[in-house]
Amino acid sequence: MVVARVHGRFERLTGTLRVNPEQPTQGEVEVSADATSIYTGSPERDAHLRSADFLDADNSPKITFRSVRTEPTGGSGFRLHGTLTIRNITQPVIFEARHTATSKDPWGRQRLLYTARTSINRSDYGIRWNKVLDNGGWLVGERIEIEMDIQALPVVS
Repeated sequence: MVVARVHGRFERLTGTLRVNPEQPTQGEVEVSADATSIYTGSPERDAHLRSADFLDADNSPKITFRSVRTEPTGGSGFRLHGTLTIRNITQPVIFEARHTATSKDPWGRQRLLYTARTSINRSDYGIRWNKVLDNGGWLVGERIEIEMDIQALPVVS
């Protein structure tokens, strides 16, 4: 909203990270979110976000990101270039990412920890619904901030 930011998350996600722990800023990422699992804390708003006005979850049940390359930016930072698909519309996107830690969890398993952020224009994905407010502003802003916090465990084959 123009008046206040609304935070949400997807409660059902799957993903794969392919990376050599010795080179944690290089690798591949694939993430898929179940569009019906959007959660903002307001059941009415969540239902509206799942509708054809926004995510169109009935016709486009998955939101996906697939990386195509990484670009080192120094230290533990890198840009994660890839494609983001929302409402069956795929657009290129770049996440500013950081390898934040490699650590052992309480069970002795090594974890790779990452954060990644980007901003997209919702109109690029066919999300155009809006409403004029009494003050002349718009209810929904054009930019959507996307953040990923990733914890990856190695798969033993």
